[in-house]
Amino acid sequence: MTLALRGRRALLVTASLCAFSAALPACARAADDDSDPASRTVSGVVVQGAAAQAVGQPLSTSTVTAQDIATTVNATTVEDALKYLPAVFVRRRHIGDTQAPITTRTSGVGASARSLVYADGVLLSALIGNNNSTASPRWGMVSPGEIDRIEVLYGPFSALYPGNSIGAVVNIATRTPMTFETDAKVAVETQGFRQYATKADYPAYEAAASLGDRRGPFAFRLSLNHLESRGQPLNYVTALRPAGAPSAAGLAVTGAFADRNRAGQPIFVLGAGGLERQRQDNAKLKLAWDVTPAFKVGYLAGYFGNRDDAHVESYLRDAAGAPAYSGALNIAGLAVVVPASGFANVMYRLDERHWMQALNLEGDVTPRLHWEAIATAYDYGHDEQRTPSVAPPAAFAGGAGSILDMGGTGWATFDAKAVWTPLAAHAVTLGLHADRYVLESDRFNTTDWISGSRGALAAASRGKTQIEAIFLQDAVTLAPQLALTIGVRQEAWRAFDGFNFSLSPALLARQPRLSAERTSPKAVLAWTPDSNWRVTASLGEAYRFPTVSELYQSVTVGQSLQVPNPDLLPERALSSDLSVERTWRGARLRLSAFTEDISHALISQATTFPAGATTTATFVQNVDKVRSRGLEAAGEAHDVFIRGLDVQASATWVDSTTAHDAGLPAAVGKRTPQLPRLRWAAVATWRASDRLSLSTGARYASRQFGTLDNSDPVGHTYQGFEGYFVVDARATYRIDPHWSAALGIDNLTGSDYFVFHPFPQRSALAELRFVY
Repeated sequence: MTLALRGRRALLVTASLCAFSAALPACARAADDDSDPASRTVSGVVVQGAAAQAVGQPLSTSTVTAQDIATTVNATTVEDALKYLPAVFVRRRHIGDTQAPITTRTSGVGASARSLVYADGVLLSALIGNNNSTASPRWGMVSPGEIDRIEVLYGPFSALYPGNSIGAVVNIATRTPMTFETDAKVAVETQGFRQYATKADYPAYEAAASLGDRRGPFAFRLSLNHLESRGQPLNYVTALRPAGAPSAAGLAVTGAFADRNRAGQPIFVLGAGGLERQRQDNAKLKLAWDVTPAFKVGYLAGYFGNRDDAHVESYLRDAAGAPAYSGALNIAGLAVVVPASGFANVMYRLDERHWMQALNLEGDVTPRLHWEAIATAYDYGHDEQRTPSVAPPAAFAGGAGSILDMGGTGWATFDAKAVWTPLAAHAVTLGLHADRYVLESDRFNTTDWISGSRGALAAASRGKTQIEAIFLQDAVTLAPQLALTIGVRQEAWRAFDGFNFSLSPALLARQPRLSAERTSPKAVLAWTPDSNWRVTASLGEAYRFPTVSELYQSVTVGQSLQVPNPDLLPERALSSDLSVERTWRGARLRLSAFTEDISHALISQATTFPAGATTTATFVQNVDKVRSRGLEAAGEAHDVFIRGLDVQASATWVDSTTAHDAGLPAAVGKRTPQLPRLRWAAVATWRASDRLSLSTGARYASRQFGTLDNSDPVGHTYQGFEGYFVVDARATYRIDPHWSAALGIDNLTGSDYFVFHPFPQRSALAELRFVY
């Protein structure tokens, strides 16, 4: 079977290379016949350079430009720029958060591998996993001041992207200077947070600068960004309230808050954890060289550094007023035992130093044949998290703990394609893709979690996945008003070098190699009866292959550690979109109806383990089928009612449920986790004068659930998923052609809400910017 698979891969690569080679003389002959440059413009062609930006794509898309961001968004970090785009929510828990996954129309925050985020063609999505923590996109590699534009493509309807485009593709393009330019910004933000006994102000400070120029065929841009921030609690330490009779056992303490957990059970809230203090640095160098008018070279290098110190706050006080953190306690006359891990698990120190690089080449063989190639690499050069295993207050001075090392984790990608326009009615794209994802996760014991050296290896999870693909897409003009884009993507996937180790409970397992091949067809039909109307119908199939973390996840059951069968099936998504777009002078409205059926959906869920046993464990499994049906409206209008008033708004409604789940029958008919049924966003900007702009935005999401069987009825609690309504405001003033200032408020009404974690409350921002 392995030989056969390798043979098919070789055949795929050979066939694509032969087709590419054969196309060259044909293109040359076509160019001789007709070299009119105007004939090269074909509706629906995706033009992707280093910025990986789609132009003229006949899909549901949304775009935000640098000017939009400057006037409408309080953007301290790059993911803020997406907050008002349709059907997009980035779970940024506080400024500088490194665990900020993106949600789309049909996927929640726990499905990070169902979307793709690129910056200048470099993949920022961490496809080593499919979760809302370690697999979150690496947003820190881009600062807001670099952005030229951001484009979001919805759904897996382009053969140019892998199956991880099920939800959306986010393309971030940064600026390439056309002349000398410099840009500098300083900003300060402070958040007032009040919840339980936590009452504090959490500031953030940012300084950014960039310098760029173009001299003849050479261009460069160097940017630096520094951020220091403090965040509100990310976690609360809780304990179940005993149901028995009152007891005098344990140390009597006060200060706990009575509440309910998301399952509705009575709990005590004992304190706060995950109060992060971060120092982040981003550096980026972008080079461009136009070797000839028909051949260009680009190089990009980036660095992201993050130092994070997360501390805890106990609400509990003994009779002498000293804080209590663990042990046998007596709360309101009830005996409660708080383990050392209660507070220790939400204390940590993180040191990250990541690198990314990209080399892209592009050129024109003839006026009708354009080619591009880009190779990228993202490397967790140094990634170490230290966590205590002893309870505070002893942990404040050190003590036993663990060191999690993810150094060596990373990914590399390669894409090459040629766009051939043999006739005015055709634009054929032929391409190759290859990627490799590496997971290196080793946990060591240490006698001093703050500064101690590594001791024995306590646990390890390692592995690799790889995809090789070819794709073919043709944009055909069937008639002056009718265009068809049809494509197919063939992917060969394999997983290998899977390894699991645990010191206690004992485990040593080398996982089997896995492989699979899938073919994904795509089609988009666009009808443009006149310049004011456009109707598009899109249909696409996509396969999202398991990530390394999903495959090689170890599960602890009782006192023994077991490993589930790593032979997970790839997700298969069948998606459709029907959109009608109407434009007027200064206005645009799009209405979309979309569907998505995912078979073998990869979702973490609880089930008996091993099969047929009575013990329940939670791990990634294939859910038989998830079905989604939805409607979306998005529009914008300029000079509404009064001159200078611009409005953008969108609303997305989706009915997404589990259609079949043999592993958890109780989930059938229940709503998909972490996905609101309704969400909308709107922003209005008034250009009061040439110097002053005033903007107000609002975001809304309805109630969500965190579990597959929707067994979490309480939303307003730690780990709950409730709805929210948030209002933001921003004012920008251009002092002169070079200087500008801005004041902003996020969460103007001080909304207090949870999306698993407690989210930021009212925050005020001030910034000063110089541009030349």
